[in-house]
Amino acid sequence: MNRDVLRSAIENGYIEWQRHSLERMFERGISREDVKEILRKGEIIEDYPDDKPYPSALFLGWINEEPLHVVAAIDLLTGWGFVITAYKPDLEHFESDYKTRRQK
Repeated sequence: MNRDVLRSAIENGYIEWQRHSLERMFERGISREDVKEILRKGEIIEDYPDDKPYPSALFLGWINEEPLHVVAAIDLLTGWGFVITAYKPDLEHFESDYKTRRQK
């Protein structure tokens, strides 16, 4: 994931919010500003360079001392970013660091 291109997309308003992401964000009480903050400053905990149609990544950040995960993709040709989903990770699926997936 090219963080510089993603940050530029955010700052220039070149972000497309996928319908799924907006529906889930509304259900989960997650704001667009929270998501943009995670994408600007959060940690990439999983990178998916071979995702189609664009490379994507899973970000971890903290909002009001609560963990938040955001999955986003970037079109390196156009510079557009895409928010795929955002959610509050739980301990059923992640270790207490919220970075490591639990083994099934």
